[in-house]
Amino acid sequence: MNSHEHFMRRCLELAKKGIGNTYPNPSVGCVVVYDNKIIGEGFTSEYGGPHAEVNAIENVHDKSLLKKATLYVTLEPCSHFGKTPPCADLIIRHEIYQVVIGTIDLNQKVSGKGVEKLREAGCNVQVGCLEDECKEHHKRFLTYHNKKRPYIILKWAESADGFIAPEDSTREKKEPVWITNTKSRQLVHKWRSEEQAILVGTKTVLKDNPSLTTRDWSGKSPIRIVIDRSNKITKDAAVFKGDTKTIVVCENNSTDNLEYLTFEPIDFSKEISKQLCEVLVKHQILSVIIEGGSKTIQTFIDANLWDEARVFKGKITFKNGIKAPLISTSSSESLNIDQDLLSIYTNT
Repeated sequence: MNSHEHFMRRCLELAKKGIGNTYPNPSVGCVVVYDNKIIGEGFTSEYGGPHAEVNAIENVHDKSLLKKATLYVTLEPCSHFGKTPPCADLIIRHEIYQVVIGTIDLNQKVSGKGVEKLREAGCNVQVGCLEDECKEHHKRFLTYHNKKRPYIILKWAESADGFIAPEDSTREKKEPVWITNTKSRQLVHKWRSEEQAILVGTKTVLKDNPSLTTRDWSGKSPIRIVIDRSNKITKDAAVFKGDTKTIVVCENNSTDNLEYLTFEPIDFSKEISKQLCEVLVKHQILSVIIEGGSKTIQTFIDANLWDEARVFKGKITFKNGIKAPLISTSSSESLNIDQDLLSIYTNT
C-alpha cells in the first residue's frame, strides 16, 4: 500500500462516522497531511453544517503548514454555494499544495468543476485514489445523481419453508410475527439508522402496526414512506406517532399536510415503483430500505429497481401463509447470526 492509499483509507474510516447524519449530503472523509503525518482530519457534519474539508482544515493547529500540505478527500470538493460556501474556494484560499481525491462527484453542480477550479488556481490535483472503495462508500449519493433515484435496499425475513408471514387466521393480534432472533432485529435497526428512508405497504402497517424506528440502535430514525392507496390506515397507527417525518403515498390527497406528515398522490394504474422513486427524489431522499410486504418488494424486483437485497432465513416454519419474494440473482455474501442465515444479494 502506497502512502496515498494509506491516507485515503483513513478518509474512508472517518467518512463512515457520518453515515446516516448528513443526508441529503454525502458523508465525506478528509485528512490533511504534512511531512507524512496527519495534522488535521474531519468528516461531514449534519446537513447544513460544515463539510469534511472545512472540519479537517479547522482541525489543523498551525495553518502556516497548509501551503506545504496534501489534502486527501473521498469525494471531489464542491465548487458551488449551497448551505455552505464552496470547499474548493477554502482549499485555494489556504493555498494547499496538493489535493488527492477518491472519486469525482456526479452531482451536475460539481462533476469535475471542483477539480477544474483547483487546477486553475495552481493546485496539484490527483483523482482516483482507491476509487472503487470510495465509489462503494458513496454509492447512495452516486446512485442518486447517476440514476436519478435513491439507492434501494430490499429487506425481508422468511421462514425456513419460504414464507414471510403465516396465514392471517393464525394471528391473535395486530403485531409482527417474529421470524428472526433479537441479534438480527438489532442489526435491522442499525441499518435503519444508516439509510435516509424506509418504505412499507398498506398491508404491513395494517397487520403488524410497525413503528419503523431505530429503537434498538443509537441513531436517527429514517423518514417513513407508507403506501396507502385508499387511506385505510387510521391516524392512531404507530407510523404516524412521534416526530419522525412520514410521507403517505396515496391515490387522492384528501388530507392537508401536517408538520411531520406529508401526502403524495400517484397514479396507481401506472408503474408504481417508478413513481415511488420519483416521490423519493422529490424529497431529496438518497437511500431507502423497502421492508415490505412481499407484494411491495416484488414490485421493485420485477421493475429491476433495486441495488441490494438483505434476506434473513429463520428456523421457524409456517407450512402456509404469504410467500416470500422471489429473486433470481445469486447471493454475493452469506453469514450466520446465531441460528439465522443472512444472505446479501447485489444487483449488478
